Amino acid sequence: MDLLNTLVDKGLRREVPTREEALAVLATSDDDLLDVVAAAGKVRRHWFGRRVKLNYLVNLKSGLCPEDCSYCSQRLGSTAGILKYTWLKPNEASEAAAAGLAGGAKRVCLVASGRGPTDRDVDRVSDTIKAIKEQNEGVEVCACLGLLSDGQAERLREAGADAYNHNLNTSEATYGDITTTHTYADRVDTVHKAHAAGLSACSGLIAGMGESDEDLVDVVFSLRELDPDSVPVNFLIPFEGTPLGQEWNLTPQRCLRILAMVRFVCPDVEVRIAGGREVHLRTMQPLALHLANSIFLGDYLTSEGQAGKADLEMIADAGFEVEGAGEVTLPEHRVTAGGGCGTHEGAGCGSHSGGGCGSHEDAGCGSHEGGGVCGSAAAAAPAAQVNEARTDLVAVRRRGAGTDLAPNA
Repeated sequence: MDLLNTLVDKGLRREVPTREEALAVLATSDDDLLDVVAAAGKVRRHWFGRRVKLNYLVNLKSGLCPEDCSYCSQRLGSTAGILKYTWLKPNEASEAAAAGLAGGAKRVCLVASGRGPTDRDVDRVSDTIKAIKEQNEGVEVCACLGLLSDGQAERLREAGADAYNHNLNTSEATYGDITTTHTYADRVDTVHKAHAAGLSACSGLIAGMGESDEDLVDVVFSLRELDPDSVPVNFLIPFEGTPLGQEWNLTPQRCLRILAMVRFVCPDVEVRIAGGREVHLRTMQPLALHLANSIFLGDYLTSEGQAGKADLEMIADAGFEVEGAGEVTLPEHRVTAGGGCGTHEGAGCGSHSGGGCGSHEDAGCGSHEGGGVCGSAAAAAPAAQVNEARTDLVAVRRRGAGTDLAPNA
């Protein structure tokens, strides 16, 4: 396929594809799917080898969010039966993080529901960051607390945070359809604040909310311009009790095409499979490792994930290896120069990393576990796109942080 040869060549040179090429990836047929995965896999292996970075979520404060993000089980008005609790104490959060680190994670993502942190909240999280860093040498800590006010990113950085996550989630044109209590521009501003403070920026998207292929390409190209080190790709987890609880728009094949498109647009950036992989990729998860170089280990914010042991077995069986604590995730040119993933200076999906209240399972205050948007391409995709509802795969988290039960890691 000439398209795939062109995209591989561009990916190896860190050159941005055209919008038409990105749309064409999403429009490929299921017959061509393995060719698409193989092509994107060449780009992934060129920049990241066969390493898989493991990340671990700790939900510091669950539920009771005043924002109305349609995809989120923690949103205002949600009737989803999730765990609800206020701030974990630093020692409680550190104990929760220790389980993930023992399972092989090298980054801990500290997430809290809400519009954004107060200065007192920043103090709380700062104490938690310090506790985790003191007890675990070399651990990376990413904060995901929602929209940041002036000076808060700098304070988190001073406390030892390495990264900040805040997802864009969907295109600017459709953002108002999923959230009305804050704007797309608010999210962009928070990513800029993280950058300016010297934090590694992490910002991604949610697929499966009913968006078009054009929306998906728009948000990925917008992410490239923002230049994050890490791009989490969430697949909507349709929680009953949320406005998008009946949205089952994804197939495993669709998810793989989305991941491949992200890899081609952001070839040398950490692409992370985030919430919803178990629900929508299912038995095709190992194929996704040929596209993404990072996953979350164990459970998400409000839903249960695959068993941590099964994650590790999947990585090994697929011929990949867990990235060690002493290994640098990003290619050297991004670490030393902070350049983008394009051919122009400062272009690309950046060299920062992180998480935020926006890239994890619920995509809540920014990027949690679910979320995303999926639709039809400019060039018609195969007709059989609607996935059957697999409500049996959506399980509310009842263990780990906020409970007396051992976490899944």
